Amino acid sequence: MSKLPVPAAGPGQQPSADGQGRPRVAVVFGGRSSEHAVSCVSAGCVLRAIDRHAWDVVPVGITREGRWALAADDPERLQISGGQLPEVPDTGAAVVLAPDPTSGGLVVQEQGDVPAVLRSVDVVLPLLHGPFGEDGTLQGLLELADVRYVGSGVFASAAAMDKGHMKALLAAAGLATGAYVVISPRAWEHDPAAERAKVRALGLPVFVKPCRAGSSVGITKVTSWDALDAAVEEARRHDPRVIVEAGIVGRELECGVLEGEDGGPAEASVVAEVRVDSEHDFYDFVAKYVDGGATLDVPADLPADVSDEVRRLAVQAFEALGCEGLARVDFFLADDGRVLVNEVNTMPGFTPASAFPQVWAATGLDYPALVARLLRTAAARPVGLR
Repeated sequence: MSKLPVPAAGPGQQPSADGQGRPRVAVVFGGRSSEHAVSCVSAGCVLRAIDRHAWDVVPVGITREGRWALAADDPERLQISGGQLPEVPDTGAAVVLAPDPTSGGLVVQEQGDVPAVLRSVDVVLPLLHGPFGEDGTLQGLLELADVRYVGSGVFASAAAMDKGHMKALLAAAGLATGAYVVISPRAWEHDPAAERAKVRALGLPVFVKPCRAGSSVGITKVTSWDALDAAVEEARRHDPRVIVEAGIVGRELECGVLEGEDGGPAEASVVAEVRVDSEHDFYDFVAKYVDGGATLDVPADLPADVSDEVRRLAVQAFEALGCEGLARVDFFLADDGRVLVNEVNTMPGFTPASAFPQVWAATGLDYPALVARLLRTAAARPVGLR
């Protein structure tokens, strides 16, 4: 891959090339959400894939408590081993990203020998999943600091993170979704009977989920109304705002979308199908990441017209939310032939089990080339309003 030009420095900044013409990327991972471990695994895979001849890499971990620290550039520490999930240790020099475009990027809080690589960064790759990272919060900080970053901006990140708001925006754009009910914390605490009645109108089964979480964390499949309250409380452990979705009989499909290069239109990958084995009731966290209980068929065995429709709708959903960089769009192909958008994920997983890198590899863009394209697109993006 050819070397990328160093993006222009912001006001008061020095160009951050390392002396060998390489721009600098900060890979940020971990975070405060329940998807901390998945973020770590994604980061380990990406650290292996980044072309070190083209980029100078600074790994930055965020602990479960929210402390930012320099992390070891060691992908082996960031993998699931023996069923043990990785996490960011509370060690390493603490750093902050100052929301000041004149500060020059990352700032080390401890005194001592400060690595020169921290003077500035050209691009941040925020491999954070869930709240406090994927939901527009980190994106807002980066915007304030005039730092370029991979992925969607503040609004699209926040809208896609909240499944209720996301479905409302998709419906406003004419995209079909399944039936759902959002339970706000105020409604559940003050009139739970009314919320139960709304949910019962969906019929059984239903899936009770945290509104602002991913990786199937906190999800319960409810097949008896006696189990509804417990399912809501389980979801509320992860997010006080809960969404309940009607069960849909059909197939689960996934499609990747990338922002077009050089101002071109967004592009969709081939379509994949998720098949869950009989030991799992649905596509839960364990099936996704731990015991291999799900199979991803890439490409999905679909009629050409259905595949084309899914790809078209994936791009339409990407544009409807104002996404940038990348997204994975999940669908249901109902038994009655309807194609329903389930959700848009603005920072999909990059683990070996994740669909996003697999669908792009099948489309002709292997893992290193995919990472390179994401960094290249982000480096070319202007800062500020766009």
